Formats: sequence, structure tokens, C-alpha cells
Amino acid sequence: MSIKAKRFRAQPMTRLLDGHGELGSLMRMARLIERAQQHLRDNLPAEVAAHLHVGGFRDGRLTLITDRAAWLTRLRYEQSRLLELLHQLPGFEAVTGFTFKVRPVRPVKVPLRQVRHLPARAADELSSCAEDVSDPRLKAALQRLAAHAEREP
Repeated sequence: MSIKAKRFRAQPMTRLLDGHGELGSLMRMARLIERAQQHLRDNLPAEVAAHLHVGGFRDGRLTLITDRAAWLTRLRYEQSRLLELLHQLPGFEAVTGFTFKVRPVRPVKVPLRQVRHLPARAADELSSCAEDVSDPRLKAALQRLAAHAEREP
């Protein structure tokens, strides 16, 4: 008795993303969340809107995420107004409330670039070593490396 693996045919990307494929419901939900986030940001003061993110929708509750507790407190005071704003959008009549979360955003740290210097004396040693090597690829590599040396004018 053998078990054969079922092979799936490749599907066009448009079919997967337009709502008929397996990713359709996920894409529809992502579009709805994006619309909700944009609508809320458009109707909130700019200082609050920059810190508001819609995280998801489950069991009739929309998850709102901010980067600081102060913004979260301000959003809690605005709950009824936010709910009215959402009910204006088609597809959001089922929203009954909000789940609030604070997720601090940490800026991306760019790694420091470590610059290494090749002294002129080391470059001279590499050049003299390259002269004694018979392999042409190794010789070229040593000469390229020696060319990176700091030369004093």
C-alpha cells in the first residue's frame, strides 16, 4: 500500500488574491482593516492619528493598537465617537466594541559600520607577496587587497 502525495497545480496570483482562492478571505479582512484604519485616522486629530493602528477584528471587537499608554487613554475616552465613525463604513456595522493594546514601537537600529584600515607597510608586504605567487588569481587578489591601503601623499 502506498500513499501518493497530492500535487497541486500552480494558480495565477490574481486568483489567489481576488477573493476566490485560499487567501481570499485573508485578503478581504486585510482590506477591511486597512479601510477602518484609514477612516479612523482621517477623522481623528493628527496628533492621535499618527499613533493609531488597527490590529484585527474578532468576535465583533476591533483591536486598536497605540505606541503609548497616553494615546490609549485618549482613545478610550473617544470610544463612542470611534464606534459611530466605524458604523458609517459598509462592512463595519457588526463592530460592537474595541480591544485596546499598547505596543511600543522600537526604532530600527542600524548596525555600526566597522571601517578597517590597512597600513601602507602591510600593503607593501602584500604587494611583495603577490610578486612571488605563481597562481594568477591569487596574485590579482593580493594586489587588489594591497590597493586598499592608506597611502600618504
